[in-house]
Amino acid sequence: MAKLDVLLNFAVIAEKNFYVKPEISESKVLDIKGGRHPVIEKNLPIGQDYITNDTFLDNDTQQIIIITGPNMAGKSALLRQTGLIVLMAQIGSFVPAKTAHIGLVDKIFTRVGASDNLSSGESTFMVEMNETASIMNNLSDRSLILLDEIGRGTSTYDGISIAWAIAEFLHNHPTARAKTLFATHYHELNELSTSMPRVKNFNVTVKEVNNKVIFLRKLVPGGSEHSFGIHVAKLAGMPPKLLGRANEILKRLEQERTGGEQIKDSMRKIQKQAYQLQMFAIDDPILEKIRDMLNNLDVNTLTPVEALMKLDEIQRLLKN
Repeated sequence: MAKLDVLLNFAVIAEKNFYVKPEISESKVLDIKGGRHPVIEKNLPIGQDYITNDTFLDNDTQQIIIITGPNMAGKSALLRQTGLIVLMAQIGSFVPAKTAHIGLVDKIFTRVGASDNLSSGESTFMVEMNETASIMNNLSDRSLILLDEIGRGTSTYDGISIAWAIAEFLHNHPTARAKTLFATHYHELNELSTSMPRVKNFNVTVKEVNNKVIFLRKLVPGGSEHSFGIHVAKLAGMPPKLLGRANEILKRLEQERTGGEQIKDSMRKIQKQAYQLQMFAIDDPILEKIRDMLNNLDVNTLTPVEALMKLDEIQRLLKN
């Protein structure tokens, strides 16, 4: 009776809300066309259509999508709808989309929203780092990772550094190319696509008319340069005098930060240095062999004698 009840509900909801049958396979591709958020679309004003979005992720060409755009533009909704569509497909439901090809996912990891744990003495940032650490330590080749505003709970430079390192870790992981949607206000992270081939930049579009922001809520290729945070503060009813002062401070900070050098310029320099070191390692077959030997070692089961033998083998490789 319980099974019949669930299946009947799946059928009624699918017909009522124009869901489609997802195509599920053992591939590692996630391809959603015209995806919608099943809850948000039900709460829209009468006559207002949900603005659909496409999402494509795979392990070989577009593993990580960096999503930028202003507050309230729909970045978090896009992350949530992708997770929900995958989950609905894999429990046997039709999904809110035009078409959906779902390569089997074994885990959906999320780091979305802000919260603290006062009873355990943990700040919002500590909770965020705990949850992110759990993701980094448990991901697999079939995982779907949804990250929203990683690093926002600390200083700008710390936050950018942590977010950058996370994206790099996911991209360069030796065994798992976990498909990742990474929403951020750190526009500087768009620079990562220049040195990491499977990182792609997208942004949620807005239109600025007469100093007012119109949210178009459409995901398009390319990075965004602005957060429009002060515009959102204006929509919330902040006093005009306060907003004027915020604009002055913003302009000064943009001119003076890092001694006149933009953060993304600093990032390019660091990436160039890292790339030079990486090229040295890749071009040397001996170092490649040593790297592979070390990657294949299980330090938990290695005996002291085996460790010495491996060390001797590495030393002989270097001498030859």
